[in-house]
Amino acid sequence: MQIEKTHIIHWLELCATTYQDNQDFLTDLDRDIGDADHGLNMNRGFKKVAEKLPQIVEQNIGSILKNTGMTLLSSVGGASGPLYGTLFIRTAAAVGTREQLTFEELIDALKSGVDGVVSRGKAELGDKTMCDVWLPVLTSIKASLDKGTSADHLHNEMIELAEANVLATIEMQAKKGRASYLGERSIGHQDPGATSSLLMIKALKQAIAGN
Repeated sequence: MQIEKTHIIHWLELCATTYQDNQDFLTDLDRDIGDADHGLNMNRGFKKVAEKLPQIVEQNIGSILKNTGMTLLSSVGGASGPLYGTLFIRTAAAVGTREQLTFEELIDALKSGVDGVVSRGKAELGDKTMCDVWLPVLTSIKASLDKGTSADHLHNEMIELAEANVLATIEMQAKKGRASYLGERSIGHQDPGATSSLLMIKALKQAIAGN
C-alpha cells in the first residue's frame, strides 16, 4: 500500500489526541521510576505539533516530519524532547522530499530515525527505554517484508510486537536516564518511554489503516 501525505498528517493528529488522553497514565508510570513529567511533556509537545500542522500541510512528507521533530525538540522537556525530536528529524532525512512512500520505505525511514535515537542516547536493547519497543518491532517487520509478507498483514503484527515488548520492560533494570539511578528498584515497573512509543505505533497503524 502507498503511504500518502494525508496518512502522515493523520498520524500526527492521532498522536496529539492519544497523548492528551493518556497524559495521566504516562505520568503515573513515570512517577514510579522518573520525574513524573513524561505524560505532560509528550502531551505538550504533540499539542504544539498539531497546532502547526495547518501551516505545513502542503509540504512534502520529509518536511512535515522534520518540522515535527524540530517542534518536539523545542517544546518537550526532559530526555523525551531530544530523543523523539531526533526520531522524527532522522526519519525525515531518510524520506527526503517524497510525497508518498511504500510501507517498506516508511519502515526503513523509521529505522533510520531509531538508529539516530540510539546514537544520541547511547541506549541498547534491554536498557529499558523507548528503543526496547522500536528496535525489535522495526527489525521484525522489515524481516517479514523481505520474506514477502503483505503490509496489510503486518499492521496488526506491529501492534502485537510493540505490546509484548512494552510488557517485557517491566522485568528490566533501567540502564539509561533518570530511572537508572534506582538500580534494581527500577525492576517491576513498566517503562514510560516504551509505553509512549507503543501509543505512537498504535496511532500509526490507525492512520494508515484509515480509521
